[in-house]
Amino acid sequence: MTLSGYDNLELEACRGFARMMNTLDVSHLTPWLADDMTYSSQRVFASLSGKEAYLNYITEKLETVRKANASVWAEIAHTEAFSAGPCVVLAQGTKDNLVSTLLLKLRDGKIVNMDMCAVPAPNECYRTGEFPA
Repeated sequence: MTLSGYDNLELEACRGFARMMNTLDVSHLTPWLADDMTYSSQRVFASLSGKEAYLNYITEKLETVRKANASVWAEIAHTEAFSAGPCVVLAQGTKDNLVSTLLLKLRDGKIVNMDMCAVPAPNECYRTGEFPA
């Protein structure tokens, strides 16, 4: 499945997030983040506000994954839910053990919102087989 017809910037921002997760290197995502961005997760009560707060959070999370030698995969996908379009589905353990969907929104070419979701479920998204590294 390809993602032709979608906003190239949204797709590239998704690839930036996926590269970060697949390589455990935050530098792939940093240029995409707006200073006033927000990050929320349906599994966590509080949202994070601001690029610096998110970078502190994700850097620590990536280091935890690295130290645990855990297997994580981020795959480019798309969904019609919420008119989101390009998204990222995340898996742990194996590429088919899908655990979350990441939706994002851009403003002026920068990510202003990232939502880690259980809805739409990652198995409800259209997977592309693309795992950016």
